[in-house]
Amino acid sequence: MTLPRDLNGAESLVQTLAASGVSCCFANPGTSEMHFVAALDRIAGVRCVLGLFEGVATGAADGYYRMAGTPAATLLHLGPGLANGLANLHNANKARSGVLNIVGDHALAHARFESPLKSDLAGIAASVSHWVRCSASAPAVGADGAAAVQATRDGASGRLATLILPADTAWGAGGCAAAALPAPAAPVQLDAVPAAARLLREQGERAVLLLGQGGTRSEHALQLGAAISARTGCRVLAEFYNARMPGGRGRARIERLPYALDLALQKLAGTQALVLAGAADPIGFFAYPGKPSQLKPPGAALLTLAAPHEDVPAALQALAEAVGAVPVAPETPAPPAVPVQGALTPAGAAAAIAAALPEQAVVIDEAISTGRGFGSAMAAAAPHDWLQGMGGAIGFGLPAAVGAAIGAPGRPVLALIGDGSAMYTVQALWTMAREALPIVVLVFANRAYRILQGELQGVGATISGDKARAMLSLDHPALDWVALARGHGVPAVRVDSAAALAHALRDGFASRAPCLIEALL
Repeated sequence: MTLPRDLNGAESLVQTLAASGVSCCFANPGTSEMHFVAALDRIAGVRCVLGLFEGVATGAADGYYRMAGTPAATLLHLGPGLANGLANLHNANKARSGVLNIVGDHALAHARFESPLKSDLAGIAASVSHWVRCSASAPAVGADGAAAVQATRDGASGRLATLILPADTAWGAGGCAAAALPAPAAPVQLDAVPAAARLLREQGERAVLLLGQGGTRSEHALQLGAAISARTGCRVLAEFYNARMPGGRGRARIERLPYALDLALQKLAGTQALVLAGAADPIGFFAYPGKPSQLKPPGAALLTLAAPHEDVPAALQALAEAVGAVPVAPETPAPPAVPVQGALTPAGAAAAIAAALPEQAVVIDEAISTGRGFGSAMAAAAPHDWLQGMGGAIGFGLPAAVGAAIGAPGRPVLALIGDGSAMYTVQALWTMAREALPIVVLVFANRAYRILQGELQGVGATISGDKARAMLSLDHPALDWVALARGHGVPAVRVDSAAALAHALRDGFASRAPCLIEALL
């Protein structure tokens, strides 16, 4: 569909985005993008949110997609600007989020010169994008933009698309807006259902139904997984990292496959068959001396029920019908008791969070080592959605909280962040303040790269001196998160007990405004 109007290229692109359902753009623009910025005031329909670092824009687009289910755009400046956002584009790629990157480039006539910002922009984009195109003229921009929106779709999942916009195609006349075609339904593949049903019945507890993308996103899918487990005797697990997973009271609790390699191997010991429902073949995060990369036992059968981009809930529904499983309402556990005295511990923090979390909160989990054991306590919290960094690149949590708050307006957001992780994209605090987003940021301040201290043991390395020890410490000087937050316009408090944390969380949620809590561990 074409929407005729006398536009320049940038105006045609903004109108194309609005007509294609892309209503939000997370931006860190430069000179080449000024005509796009100017077009925002002339063309209605696209909200633009400024981030002070490109990684904030790309991480926010990831969080937005996970809650809104539709792609956001990013607006970035040339190759170096895109490169600054690559870590969170890697995370978005692993989460199968739909993101449309609009990257300005030098004008076509200028590109032949060796200017300071000249780079292999297409090559940089290709490293994290499923689709890359450079507009050749202003009249082509609208159609290219519509094609880019379509390229962000992959059935039930999303993909990354990058549209390169040379400056003269943005300012040039003759722009013609377009609109992307409606998103097609996710493909439904049921061919594997009979074999999966037979395998789960025959193997019972020696079989694992592993839920991943699509299998963990909805309450109904989780209930189906639990019902299939109860009917066949198989074990049901979820991948450790999930793009979005409902939790809390009244929802089926599915245990996650542990992150730690030894614990994951123990969990899967004795497994003769794995049935994958939107999940991938489980692989360890890293290689460790003398230990396997694959988590499933040698010789165990591997059967894909549904791929992540397919309609995984439909496949689970068919599997449940094939084995005669009927979902039932799960038991509702009592909220955990919050310790009233003593220093703050991870267990005390989990209890405080579960007690204070409001209904329908969105929790962004980049708590790294501190938060790995929060799952059992959160089963008793109010109903919520849990989002995790999928690609392992640090700096996801704060930007994703921005995107989730905008993608799910009205819902409170809690960002659980390690102090080391939060420093990667601390600029997101400023965006929270500017946009007045209802985000409570909880920074776990253990003043160390605690995860690396654990990985040190896992790979068999030892520390023998102060130089190596200093690489794993965030002390000398200690980060002052109260001061850092206030410097970005976000009110902040510091707590050192579970009772104080629960009180601060309740105050933060009640404010309906951004705030930060530094929790000393």
